[in-house]
Amino acid sequence: MEGLRVLLADDHPIVMDGFAMTLASAGLEIVGRARTPEEALALYQSLRPDVALLDIRFGTRQTGLDAARQILQQDADANLIFLSQFDQDSLIREAYRTGARAFVSKDCDPAELLEAVTKAAAGSLYFPRAIAERLANLSVRGDMSPQSVLNERDLEIFRLMAEGLTNAEIAERLGLSLKTISNTSQAIKEKLDAHRPAHITRLAVKYGLIEP
Repeated sequence: MEGLRVLLADDHPIVMDGFAMTLASAGLEIVGRARTPEEALALYQSLRPDVALLDIRFGTRQTGLDAARQILQQDADANLIFLSQFDQDSLIREAYRTGARAFVSKDCDPAELLEAVTKAAAGSLYFPRAIAERLANLSVRGDMSPQSVLNERDLEIFRLMAEGLTNAEIAERLGLSLKTISNTSQAIKEKLDAHRPAHITRLAVKYGLIEP
């Protein structure tokens, strides 16, 4: 395990400091620290660490999931670990589907963190028992979250709808025609059975797509 090169990405310095101390004490090298998803992607591209720990939620439009998808598009063998409180089932499932090797919570034991990094670096999966149980439950009962029902473009339009933007504003933001946005937004409403703006916003908050 000694000598593994690790990239940390979290917008809370105290969390990064704690994780860095734990990993460094075990002989791992912290090659970079990112405060935003964009920084995480840039640092990954330039440093090519053995393992990258990515927080899911940042105080920006982009998330750790967005950064992970972009990293994996460029490096399908990237060893990524998601760092989060995992307080919502939809985030657990989406993180799993994105392709991370391991999951740890921000209050995990040092031994658990080291085990996750070691297994991820070896290309193995690591799931704390609580996360594994919740994933199993999700598989049994199914998932009707926006993340499971909508494709990537529709999900971005749904987020903007939930933030209160009009179809015209969304079309301008995304560089698409008003007709395309109007048709897509109607289809989104039908798929989610959510036709009122308040219902759309509540769904987005419930599933962690926008901040309350």
